[in-house]
Amino acid sequence: MEAILEGQPIPALRHGSVVTIGTFDGVHRGHRALLAEVRRAADEVGAPAVVVTFDRHPASVVRPESAPKLLTSLSHRLELLAASGVDYAYVLRFDEERSLEPPDEFLHEIVVGTWHARVAVEGADFHFGHRRRGDVSLLEEAGARWGFKVRTVELLEDELLGAVVSSDATRAALARADIATANRLLGRMHEVHGVVEHGDKRGRTIGFPTANVAVAGDIQLPADGVYAGWYERPDGSVHRTAISIGRRPTFYADNGLLLVEAHLLDFDGDLYAEHARVRIETWLRGQTRFGSVDDLRAQLARDVEATRRLAG
Repeated sequence: MEAILEGQPIPALRHGSVVTIGTFDGVHRGHRALLAEVRRAADEVGAPAVVVTFDRHPASVVRPESAPKLLTSLSHRLELLAASGVDYAYVLRFDEERSLEPPDEFLHEIVVGTWHARVAVEGADFHFGHRRRGDVSLLEEAGARWGFKVRTVELLEDELLGAVVSSDATRAALARADIATANRLLGRMHEVHGVVEHGDKRGRTIGFPTANVAVAGDIQLPADGVYAGWYERPDGSVHRTAISIGRRPTFYADNGLLLVEAHLLDFDGDLYAEHARVRIETWLRGQTRFGSVDDLRAQLARDVEATRRLAG
């Protein structure tokens, strides 16, 4: 897949394209079902499959006070889109000017003018443009006017959960530490990225050194707790990991910094300044304030053993 930023050259489109538009935060199972239909339509008409997406969540511009946390950074989202089999991801800058653009003008500019779409594929709940006034009906009217077809994909419902697969449902599951549900909705383990920073080395002093992973503040973390998961290094090696997310209540009764700390099992090396991918697989327990460092050390040992057992 080739990622193209707004303003960069568009490839020659001898046979037009098949386009879908959306934020695709998380690139969850519902997104991937839609993207599979985009790929099918593109193969049928012999044209490239194109995802038009945005450099930030539109809500961060339209209603910043209530914008949701993100399931994926832009770079991670592009990786996941590439894995879905599309040919191009066109990344638009979403700013105030873009937020005020009427839906029909957006379609004429991007879908028709830029990508010469032959087919547009969208979910049944698709909304776009100023105040989200655009929907599938408007898309179909535009298609009849400008010569592209529209395919609508029904929302994916998880039969076991009895719920529609969505980014909001995934965020809600993470917020209540329901990792099993979040990962089921995503169809993969929830993953956060960041650079390993120097901390206060408390973990090392009690025998459980951790990588302090600086995750961007706009990324959705699971609720405070201890989790089992995996840590991937830049060289591609993956290590079983016990993960603490929280404010270390044993050491800081109030105002502790929210940290993502990863203890790699059976690892003794330097991780500072490297880029980490932390995958969260299983909830182990909530955060607890222990009466002594010895009590904390004993519990950390149990957390490590629980993590080890899950790997087996």
